[in-house]
Amino acid sequence: MKNLGVNIDHIATIRNARGEDHPDPYLAAKFVSKHGADSVTIHLREDRRHINDNDTKKICSLKKIKVNLEISTNLEIVNKALKFKPNFICIVPENRKEITTEGGLNLKKNKKKIKEIMLKFKKKNIRTSLFINPSISDIKISKKLKTDCVEIHTGKLASLVKSKKNYKSELSKIKKCSLLAKRLNIEVHAGHGLDYRTTKILKNINEIQEFNIGHFIIGESTFIGLPKVIKNFKKIIK
Repeated sequence: MKNLGVNIDHIATIRNARGEDHPDPYLAAKFVSKHGADSVTIHLREDRRHINDNDTKKICSLKKIKVNLEISTNLEIVNKALKFKPNFICIVPENRKEITTEGGLNLKKNKKKIKEIMLKFKKKNIRTSLFINPSISDIKISKKLKTDCVEIHTGKLASLVKSKKNYKSELSKIKKCSLLAKRLNIEVHAGHGLDYRTTKILKNINEIQEFNIGHFIIGESTFIGLPKVIKNFKKIIK
């Protein structure tokens, strides 16, 4: 059975637009879980552009909801994550000027730093994943780093699908990486830029165990509601 992780960062984006308290990401976490999300993803960015420290603390304290906390390798953020103790951690690259995450981690350049951070989370029994590009080299490095899981960046594939360009080569990369990761006993997730069509394409890769989707779910819910959008994705990934 494939899982659906719902990223609720943009609930906080809407709240922050008015500088008030509504809509509350904490209530959103409970709501999406009630309506079928297998886990809830939040990204505590260094610039706090959406999810803030209080959101993270409250959401990570939820006992019956699996929380996947995305963080950079920034030491302050790492220490906060250790304090908040989410169920899962996903280490992602972060650029202050980016609109959204632009690609996977540079594992070759940051191997030592990432390994040290992962060891801290392993000591706390927190499952840790690495957000990587669909690269065979990155899968091999991930294995050397002894990661529990990788989340493959699907942004390029999603962009090609949306622009009706040939996506076969990118899809092949994702397939090959998923197969190798599974053979190496690494759990495989996929995320970034996913909508209905791209998820339908990727669901046929049996090795992918979880899809993490945020922006499209929140955007589409303004038309038909969160429960309906979550239900639609659950049907797709069955």
